[in-house]
Amino acid sequence: MQGKKKGIRAKTIITSHVNADYDAIAAMLAAQKLYPEALIIFPGSQEKNLRDFFISSMSYLFNMADPASIDFTDTRTLVLVDTRQKNRLLGVKDLLENKQVAIHVYDHHPPGPDDVDADMEIFKPYGATATILGEILQEKNIVPTPEEATVMALGIYEDTGMFTHSSTTRADFIQAGYLLSCGASLNTIVSLVVREIRAEQVTWLNELLNEMTVHKINGIEVHISTISSSYYITDLASIVQKIVRMESLDLYFAIVLMGNKINIIARNRIPEVDVGRILASFGGGGHAYAASAKVENHTLTQVELMVIDQVKQATRKIQVARTLMSSPAITIPATASCEQAGSIMTRYNINTLVVVDENKNSYEGYITRQVVEKIFFHKLKDRPVEEYMNSEASSVSSDADIDEIEYKIIEEKQRIIPVIDNGSITGVITRTDLLNYLVQHNKAVKHTDQLIFKRQNTKKRQIHNIMEQRLDAWTLDLLKAIGKTGDELNLNLYVVGGFVRDLLLQRRVDDIDIVVEGDGIFFAKHFAKKMGCRVNTHKKFGTAVIIFPDNVKVDVASARLEYYNFPAALPIVEKSSIKRDLARRDFTINTLALSLNPDNFGTMIDYFGANRDLKDKTIRTIHNLSFVEDPTRIFRAIKFSNRFGFKIGKVTSNLIKNAIKVDSFKNLSGLRVLSELKQIFSEENPIPAIQTMVSYGLEKVIHPQLEITPATYMIFESVNKTLAWHDLLYVDEKYPRWAVYFMVLLHRCPFGVCEQICKRLMVPVSETRLLMESRYKAENRLSFIASNFPVSRQKLYWALINFKTECILYMMALTKDEAVRKAISNFYTDYRHVKPLIRGRDLINIGVKPGPEFTKIFSRVLNAKLDGDLDTRKKEIAFAAAYARTQGLI
Repeated sequence: MQGKKKGIRAKTIITSHVNADYDAIAAMLAAQKLYPEALIIFPGSQEKNLRDFFISSMSYLFNMADPASIDFTDTRTLVLVDTRQKNRLLGVKDLLENKQVAIHVYDHHPPGPDDVDADMEIFKPYGATATILGEILQEKNIVPTPEEATVMALGIYEDTGMFTHSSTTRADFIQAGYLLSCGASLNTIVSLVVREIRAEQVTWLNELLNEMTVHKINGIEVHISTISSSYYITDLASIVQKIVRMESLDLYFAIVLMGNKINIIARNRIPEVDVGRILASFGGGGHAYAASAKVENHTLTQVELMVIDQVKQATRKIQVARTLMSSPAITIPATASCEQAGSIMTRYNINTLVVVDENKNSYEGYITRQVVEKIFFHKLKDRPVEEYMNSEASSVSSDADIDEIEYKIIEEKQRIIPVIDNGSITGVITRTDLLNYLVQHNKAVKHTDQLIFKRQNTKKRQIHNIMEQRLDAWTLDLLKAIGKTGDELNLNLYVVGGFVRDLLLQRRVDDIDIVVEGDGIFFAKHFAKKMGCRVNTHKKFGTAVIIFPDNVKVDVASARLEYYNFPAALPIVEKSSIKRDLARRDFTINTLALSLNPDNFGTMIDYFGANRDLKDKTIRTIHNLSFVEDPTRIFRAIKFSNRFGFKIGKVTSNLIKNAIKVDSFKNLSGLRVLSELKQIFSEENPIPAIQTMVSYGLEKVIHPQLEITPATYMIFESVNKTLAWHDLLYVDEKYPRWAVYFMVLLHRCPFGVCEQICKRLMVPVSETRLLMESRYKAENRLSFIASNFPVSRQKLYWALINFKTECILYMMALTKDEAVRKAISNFYTDYRHVKPLIRGRDLINIGVKPGPEFTKIFSRVLNAKLDGDLDTRKKEIAFAAAYARTQGLI
């Protein structure tokens, strides 16, 4: 039998949970005011700030004792504050099992499965337990001293996150105000609660961020970080809180191995999850919004999987589609006219109309009032709705959760979503419906971190590091100088379009296009003067070109919007904002902008989902009448698709077909079509682009009789190989690459058709001569060479020497005879530059009088050189003298 234990005796014991926080300390102090004769068992804390403050500043306020020194024989009351979980209590096991001991609980945590059986329990869902006990003291007219009030207020301030946590209540504010009236020191509170992050904490913060993964569970984004440390990480909870605020996370678990124990800290800001209950299954506890636990004898991976499993079990899927939708859905048949669509929208005062296939009884897409109004403007109101509807649209079922609805409306930029059950449209959900729900939901759950704003903000991303890695120093310094000048002039400046696109695609960045929110010409003139550059301006469009001394050019434009008076017209320009400027561009992938002003340098702005489309490798237009207003965008879509290996989106492809069907090219300047064709034919391999053009019937836009046959494609393939051979050997030799492909395009066309094509495309006179006369001569010359093959080097030289590079390459690609091709390539490589070394003076020196005979002698010398007979200047002079004697010239 155990002997009688000797030590300090107390009828009442007060304690709290292990790893006590400021609220636990404050609650124990307040409880001591209610139970003046009680002994306090301090459970300890691993947080250095709290331990230091407790030891140095407030330990004298407590009647404390070590559990090992206490004789519990006379103890009749155990007071638990800020917890009621057995596994979070230390040193009071015997008292919990003693039936003669009454247990009093004061706690703000929700009840859990591991709670002690209390004889008296006071639970209130306040932000801090100190608030509960403070109210009781106030009711009993027990006034704390200034020091005690400071400790109690400290507990409230910390556990409510300086009154920012969603668990904060009106009672917390009232009690804090009362404690301040009792003399609580705000300076002391702020010095302990508002902590500057230390260098070692920054390291752990970065480690947690780098190891963060995202899991989509029942429509909720769950962020989890798993890291390990050989020693205890101080203030881990505050580091976790900083991450939640920095990244605006809704649900976050930090799983950290420290020594031989795994610590889990959870933070939550949405009502669908209670992290206190989740971590209770690990032996931990806390609130719905904040909790922690410790785990032993498991690996980090095991604990992470266990957390994910617990979240799956604890969360519930919110099915809101049925609540949000409007019913019945107002629809229009796909074959109905756009005029009918406009009438229905006006009748029902709606902005978006669901399009259905009446025969199949299926959902086909939607059309908006904005598109219909533009259709009317362009006099296309009789066209069927299916030609201009958004067919890349998806639907939901009536049990869809808010996450699915939000993704489809916001991320996929859908104006309306039909709710479909068993093949029937039961209703629709609009952007307004979603917005109203999010606002109401936000108010109901008292979110403090701008739920609605976070979801609707423009996507921004800092890519300064990418710029430093992929741009040369001169370009980077230039962009910084442009941004700095913008600040000096109080203007916002951006580099936009292809520059940003190619930067992200890790392609060579060539053109620098700057957009100014303000007067672009004024900025260009100021910057050019500052940098010692020339500047050309175009007032009608508000654009300018800054030309540096080394001929590097920077295009500058005022942020502007454009509209078209009729299809295929040049745009009318007005000044606008960066967002509207980007909205006028051809495709989403060209709508990215990089801020250049110093405060935001390197911040990428994405209004139209460009990043998504770059990742999806998809070409998408921004609005449905884009190709009607500017049909040249069709060629650009094909060019970008070919250049980047991207696919053309379904809706965009349908809009191309519709634009061709309504003959949008009839008012388009041929010169603009020629410009786009030149760009396509100048690509490294334009064949896929040509095939795409043919698939849309665009060759008929060039001329109704133009045919591109399998034989034409074979010659195109031959051109590819020929140009690749040339460009590899003659890197610095420039020639119009596009012209070789264009000559092949016209190869089998009758002369009259070729003339009409050149006239339709407004081909300049010099280029027409190349595509017509020079091409015909090259074809005839090739026929001559082939019919007389093999030919001598002399004959080949004189047959080819007057042709330009592009014609030589055309002949090489056109011939089917490999020997002929090799002979032409030998001419081009070995002896097209062969010339006599002797000059007129040499002929005079041997006695030949100046005159027409010089040309004959030089030709004879050149022929002998081509035959390999003359390899020195001395031999050329001797040969010329001998020939002159035979002709009686000397």
